Amino acid sequence: MQFSPNGKTIASGSADKTVRLWDANTGTLLKTLTEHTGDVHSVQFSPNGKTIASASSDKTVRLWDASTGTLLKTFTGHIGEVHSVQFSPNGKTIASGSADKTVRLWDATTGERLYTLTGHPSAVLSVCFNPNGKTIASGSWNNIRLWDVPTGTLRKTLTDHRYISSVCFSPNGKTLASGGEDESICLWDVNTGKPLIGYPSFGIDLETCGGLNYPVLSMCFSPDGHTLAIGGGTDYDADWDDRRSHTARLWDANTGTRLMTLNGHTSYISSVHFSSDGHTLASGSHDGTVLLWDIAPDTGR
Repeated sequence: MQFSPNGKTIASGSADKTVRLWDANTGTLLKTLTEHTGDVHSVQFSPNGKTIASASSDKTVRLWDASTGTLLKTFTGHIGEVHSVQFSPNGKTIASGSADKTVRLWDATTGERLYTLTGHPSAVLSVCFNPNGKTIASGSWNNIRLWDVPTGTLRKTLTDHRYISSVCFSPNGKTLASGGEDESICLWDVNTGKPLIGYPSFGIDLETCGGLNYPVLSMCFSPDGHTLAIGGGTDYDADWDDRRSHTARLWDANTGTRLMTLNGHTSYISSVHFSSDGHTLASGSHDGTVLLWDIAPDTGR
């Protein structure tokens, strides 16, 4: 799920095999894109907002015209379901992460496969470009890998966090956040590949990673880099507080202080994303809804 660059539209992907486009101001459904034959795990607008990429359990990445909803291209080659997709900052390259343990880089214009990045020992659940477009991070159960985009070569392997389901760079590109189904988040120095030693913990007494008491499924920095939004949860542990495990949370990215807890979903949250002005957070949930939150100070509604 993602806001368009101009903030007027939200794209969402669903287990119903569709991509849906919504008016961000009214909540009106604008278009339903129906070519996928499996669950849609990830969607993203191109930087200019003209196209949308979607990743699916049908093992494809598809490219759509954002204005008309027309299918433009289908990228094939993965031999497992595709969990994550992202455009490079200049819009020329698309990255996809798959259950086949690979990251693939594609030419967004021609659909040509540029590189296949191998080495992950398990499914790749999340991919994210650095803001300068020169590095891509990929997260899997066992580790995080940083790759050089122009050459497709491995730069670093980060091994102090496991069960990774989400990775995201800060807007200045200096920090990488990782969230895991081990119920923790970590922040990394991108240059050194090391955890940020002495970083305040998120909820428990750990130096570099923090416990949240629920699996982390999605993370996103605010446009100014000051806030980190986290979504996750589970429907499978009756011993947990259901309300707690179905919340989105906002944290101060500099101090680790929790700023807001957003209650409203009735199932786990699989996606969170800020609007380009940082004033609104969208959260998408397994309960079949997308909620929009006004996150101005002292609001959170």
